[in-house]
Amino acid sequence: MNTLLTLATAQPFPYTFNPAHTALVVIDMQRDFIEPGGFGASLGNDVTRLQAIVPAVRRMLDAWRAIEAVVLHTREAHRPDLSDCPPAKRLRGQPSLRIGDVGPMGRVLIAGEPGAEIIPELAPLPGELVVDKPGKGMFYATPVDALLKERGITHLLFMGVTTEVCVQTSMREANDRGYECLLIEDGSASYFPEFKAAALAMLTAQGAIVGWAAPSSAVIEAIT
Repeated sequence: MNTLLTLATAQPFPYTFNPAHTALVVIDMQRDFIEPGGFGASLGNDVTRLQAIVPAVRRMLDAWRAIEAVVLHTREAHRPDLSDCPPAKRLRGQPSLRIGDVGPMGRVLIAGEPGAEIIPELAPLPGELVVDKPGKGMFYATPVDALLKERGITHLLFMGVTTEVCVQTSMREANDRGYECLLIEDGSASYFPEFKAAALAMLTAQGAIVGWAAPSSAVIEAIT
C-alpha cells in the first residue's frame, strides 16, 4: 500500500503515514516476559497484564501483514558468554533469577534459549525482520537503523512490552534518529498500569515531543 493515510484521532493531533515507508515494530513479546515461570514473573510481576494485549497485537499484526508492509520484531537477548551484558545490568536488584541463570525456560534472556523466543501466538513469519538487542533500546548495538533505512522506512508504529522501558526507550532512540513514531496504545503494556499511563503522557506531551498514540482499531481502519 503506497498512499498517505491519516489517523485523525491520534493524540496529540492527527498522524499521517505511508504504509510503504512505515514499519510495524513489535518489542520483546517474549516468553520470559509474558509467560508464567519466566523472568518477568520471577521479579514478582503480574504477567497477566502483559498477556492481556496479545489479542490486540495479533489483530494488528494480521492487518499489517495483509498489506505486505514491513514488520520488525525485537528480542532482548544476550550472548551465551554474557559479553554484551554489563555487570551493572545483570547484578542490579535482588531477583530470584538473573540474566544467564538457568530457569524454567532455559537460561534467562540468552539468545537461542526457549524463554528468549517470541510467544507462539506472535511468532515472526518468514521474511519479517527479527533483531536481538542487548539493551533496552532497539538501536543500541544492533543493525536496526541500517535495516530500516535500506527499506526506505521513515515512520514507525510501536507495540510490545514494557511501555515505559523497552518501548519508550526505542521510541526515544527512533525520534532522535528522525523517525516519526506512533505508539499503538492497546498493543503495549506494563506490569504497572500507572507507568504505562505516565509513559503515554510523556511521549505525546508538548506537541508529540517523542511521538503520537492511537488505538489499533484506528490503524486497522485506515489501512483496510
